[in-house]
Amino acid sequence: MVRFVWSLVLVVTATLALNRVSWAQVTLRTASVMVPQSSVEHPADIGVRFHTNTMLKAVYALPEQGAMNNLTAGTPPFSGFVYETPGSLGCVYRLVSTIVPGCNPNTVTEGPTGGSGLIAIVDAFDDPNAMSDLNAFSSQFGLPLVTLNTFEVVYAAGTQPAQDPTGGWEGEESLDIELAHAMAPSANLVLVESATNSNHDLLKAVTTAGSLVAAAGGGEILMDWGGSENPGEIWHDWRFTTPGVVYISSSGDSPGTQYPSVSPYVVAVGGSTIRRDSSGNLIGQRVWHYTGGGPSLYEPRPAYQDIVASHFPPAVRGERGTPDLSFDGNPNTGAWVYDSIPMSEFPSGGVSGSNWYVFGGTSLSAAAMVGVINVAGHFSKSSARELARIYNNGTLAVDYRAIVSGTCGPDGSFPATPGWDYCTGVGTPIGYGGK
Repeated sequence: MVRFVWSLVLVVTATLALNRVSWAQVTLRTASVMVPQSSVEHPADIGVRFHTNTMLKAVYALPEQGAMNNLTAGTPPFSGFVYETPGSLGCVYRLVSTIVPGCNPNTVTEGPTGGSGLIAIVDAFDDPNAMSDLNAFSSQFGLPLVTLNTFEVVYAAGTQPAQDPTGGWEGEESLDIELAHAMAPSANLVLVESATNSNHDLLKAVTTAGSLVAAAGGGEILMDWGGSENPGEIWHDWRFTTPGVVYISSSGDSPGTQYPSVSPYVVAVGGSTIRRDSSGNLIGQRVWHYTGGGPSLYEPRPAYQDIVASHFPPAVRGERGTPDLSFDGNPNTGAWVYDSIPMSEFPSGGVSGSNWYVFGGTSLSAAAMVGVINVAGHFSKSSARELARIYNNGTLAVDYRAIVSGTCGPDGSFPATPGWDYCTGVGTPIGYGGK
């Protein structure tokens, strides 16, 4: 979610060298970052309506040079771009058995495997093409196709919601189900659609999702949306306490905190940046400058954060601090997503008029992490227990990579540190340990 103080559609010029392999392979006409209308929060929305946490990379290839790549399963839909795939993310975060030097998205094809139980994804409005889009994405990247036995859409209000006229929420749904499936391809998925993006409707849908996951024997719920904090938020924290369910949310795409990620009963995932050289090879990670995070305005510090309050003062004082951990979220280093419903910002479709887009934002971060936590297989009895595991293992270099470069927050006032910080929490994952 981006505060209205930005603009309805934000355009940020990017460094093209970070997003190409060579000019001979693909010629870029533009490369800028767009904020969909669904991710913009107006002042009147606070405490009333939640918003998505997505940004899109506007990338256009000349058709004769950016032909779609349908030859090898696991490779990007368009060759020559250095945007992330299930295989490259699995390589960067050590989630696959074979780590290829450089983790180049154009050459790495092995993606994460595993997953079990149920992941519920809560979003607003209806995406009528959710299942077909997910299978188009899966076909491109060599993932198992979903069936009516492994993927279900549930209407929280009992009737099919309307579509979002801007297409932004359908894009959010595509991102959420596709990245969750990419990271945990053997887990079952249920998409719980709320009638609207009002706080009331989305939180009601969370309650519905909690019942579904608990009845399935436990699992995770993804809530990739949020809004600015308000005093009444604490009265909704009970919604994230269903036994056997771990609740995961994105920390926001602008400086500051947002709800529900700041709830002490929710795992908050922030955004980081994957750094690559001009050939597409991994050279490191740093903070994504626009990731949300900071001290809560209303939520007190939970017991599982006592460890960072004592070891890294004054990072966390008496308030709940977010995020808890992080994953790639910078749209300049975003991931491929298939979405057949055009957004108002892209009326002609995605790259070269196709259904392929490059998504970023902390929705990408959290959607990937829900799959990582699922494959880790601990199936904690509550979010608090899952968070205790993350914090107790957060200083272990075998489980988490501390991000020490970059700043975030208002005016860049929060620096990355070797310990926990308001930009990336304990850091980014290394494998499945401590998750």
